[in-house]
Amino acid sequence: MLRLVNRLLRIIGLELRRPAAGAMPSRVVSLRPDGEPAGNVLISYIPDDVLKAEAEVSASHTHYWECRHMAHSFRDAGYNVDVIDFADSEFVPDKSYEVLVSARTNLERLAKHVPAHCLKIAHLDTAHFLTNNANATERLRQVRDKHRVALRSTRMVEANWALEAADMGCVLGNAFTADTYEFAGKPIYRIPLSSVRRFDWQADKDFDACRKTFLWFGSGGFVHKGLDLVIDAFAELPDYRLLICGPLDLEPRFVRAFDDALYHRDNIETIGWTNVTSPEFAEIRRRAIAMVYPSCSEGGGGSTITCMHAGLIPVVSAQASVDVGDFGTVIDDLSVDAVRDAVQALGEQPVTTLEQRARAAWEFARQHHTRETFAANYDQFVADVVLPEVRRRRASA
Repeated sequence: MLRLVNRLLRIIGLELRRPAAGAMPSRVVSLRPDGEPAGNVLISYIPDDVLKAEAEVSASHTHYWECRHMAHSFRDAGYNVDVIDFADSEFVPDKSYEVLVSARTNLERLAKHVPAHCLKIAHLDTAHFLTNNANATERLRQVRDKHRVALRSTRMVEANWALEAADMGCVLGNAFTADTYEFAGKPIYRIPLSSVRRFDWQADKDFDACRKTFLWFGSGGFVHKGLDLVIDAFAELPDYRLLICGPLDLEPRFVRAFDDALYHRDNIETIGWTNVTSPEFAEIRRRAIAMVYPSCSEGGGGSTITCMHAGLIPVVSAQASVDVGDFGTVIDDLSVDAVRDAVQALGEQPVTTLEQRARAAWEFARQHHTRETFAANYDQFVADVVLPEVRRRRASA
């Protein structure tokens, strides 16, 4: 059961740990610089793979490698680095930290235990909880009223006041995510989300044959990510085909509500969860022209970025929080009509245009959403923003 729950929670960057008997001690993973340390940095995020060789880091979620690099970036800048789990509610700092980086609820708690001069950075891996939860609730209400079924969301974000307790924040998404935090009046810096996979370009892909085949690709939170809208849109597009890749077993209520569309409609093929490294996914991306993803709130749009790496044109909502330039399509609003119109408009474009747009999406992902680009952006953030501010605070302390 714990494993099943964690498959859902990892979608939003959470994970449950099974407590040991008695009090559970805090786990601290530490890195030390080669020379005399310039100070101490505390990161509250995902410590699991910080000490692993890069090739051994888990590819199940981007945050494992990203946290590892964040820690190594500060270590390489000359700092002692301690990393704890962002869900660790027991750890109390016992040393003077120059920088605190934390996700979610732990920042507000830890901020009370670090020195006044400590620079506090909120690592914002979702949209603001009020935006996310309001959008998710509204989508569930729409499904209730249209399909006469009350579902629940696996994508609710816990209330937190991380940015209010911080001096600045970092977002992994684009302007959509950043704008949900604008109210706090704190500086927000963008570190574009990395990707766990890259793919070669499929030079032999038949763009004429696949022009009317689209993919919905996502993990749990089907209503949140607009699968119901996509299903209803394709009901009005009998000449178009929809492939669905997601862990259907995790949301049985949704499956029961949409059983007829998922399993008994000629133009919808429900595949289920698919490993992106598998031969099956290689065939799926060969068959499809685009991925369609009308999400109501994201912190970085990882599934969209994966599909762009796979050479699929993104047809997404603004709330998917991924820049799609001229090669992608931004769905006008979260409605069946808007999804239908966006899909149909793309499918009617010339084959040469479709190939050009798919190639541009693939190239954009390789240029902006890789581990290398995340590393370069985070290293620059540390060098140009964090360290000068640390020195200024130290001088004025």
